[in-house]
Amino acid sequence: MEAPAPKKAKGAKKAKRTKPALHTPICDLFDIEYPIIQTGMGWVSGASLTAATSQAGGLGILAAATMTFRELQEAIAKVKSRTDKPFGVNMRADQSDIMKRVELLIHEKVNVASFAQAPGERVIKTFKDAGVLTMPTIGARRHAEKVQAWGVDAVIAQGQEGGGHTGQVPTSILIPDVSAAVDIPVVAAGGFRDGRGLVAALALGGAGIAMGTRFLLTKESQVPDHVKQIYLDTKANGTVVTKAVDGYPQRVIRTLLIDQLEKANPLTRFPRAALNALSLMKVTGTSLPELIEEGLAMKQNQELTWAQLAMAANAPMLTKASIVDGRVEAGILPTGQVTGVIDEIPAVAELVQRIMAEAEAMLERLGA
Repeated sequence: MEAPAPKKAKGAKKAKRTKPALHTPICDLFDIEYPIIQTGMGWVSGASLTAATSQAGGLGILAAATMTFRELQEAIAKVKSRTDKPFGVNMRADQSDIMKRVELLIHEKVNVASFAQAPGERVIKTFKDAGVLTMPTIGARRHAEKVQAWGVDAVIAQGQEGGGHTGQVPTSILIPDVSAAVDIPVVAAGGFRDGRGLVAALALGGAGIAMGTRFLLTKESQVPDHVKQIYLDTKANGTVVTKAVDGYPQRVIRTLLIDQLEKANPLTRFPRAALNALSLMKVTGTSLPELIEEGLAMKQNQELTWAQLAMAANAPMLTKASIVDGRVEAGILPTGQVTGVIDEIPAVAELVQRIMAEAEAMLERLGA
């Protein structure tokens, strides 16, 4: 069993950085030492990774969108047992028990609530009244302007290079566009892995960086080693943005399953997707009634083709089977394009310290 991370002694001083530029608005907003955020990756960002990131001086975010309410309660308790530093929880705004989860975060004094989609004014106001910060992920300038008007405290702006569900605008264009449009801190995501990227994000108008794939490929990540190796072996051109999984653009590693879905013509796409979903139920542990119920619910809330629906209903469990249970035959491995230039698995603390050292060196080189 992994030993709990040591608690910070009362009165202990934070390590000082030599470059004031690296102490950005999100450091003060979230009460963190470094402007580095670990995103709430479904099935990946568990208590161990979240606590390790926060303990290292960044902001760890627990992935609650794929957790039951009970699992979320237990995960929050585990994070608190391993660090006394601020952390966040990522949620889905469309979950049926969203307000129950909101009240849990307030009761547990979680510092930050993050969302992969706009959470709605009611949720934001409830958090704001209770002193919990909110930070949705957006992929376009207009989305940032909308949620700022609703009262969010910061946004993660994810460029097309990012993993999982992603937008169409490259990071280098998105960040300066969004940061010029809003008055709240903009955290840059999509393609970041080191200190050079952090400095670049600050130059583009960002207040820090958020990373998913880079933290997935750390020792504290619960992804099995043989799956991590697949990520390490993937080239920069080995990913694809596809709508074949659940109807929304999603960057994943190109696998046999993804190729089959991408190449299928309209007449064969639904039968192929349905057969894949049915054949993989044993992998995911999903029953046919559960699959149908989930699919019909999605059909009511989303404009999906029947082919997309067949896969979308099973997609979350296929992702879990692939990247957490290690059954890569499930075929869905969300990733950022940056996986193509990552070649090692460091500990989280080592990664964070290295990024900050590289950023300082880069600023020194630039005469900043």
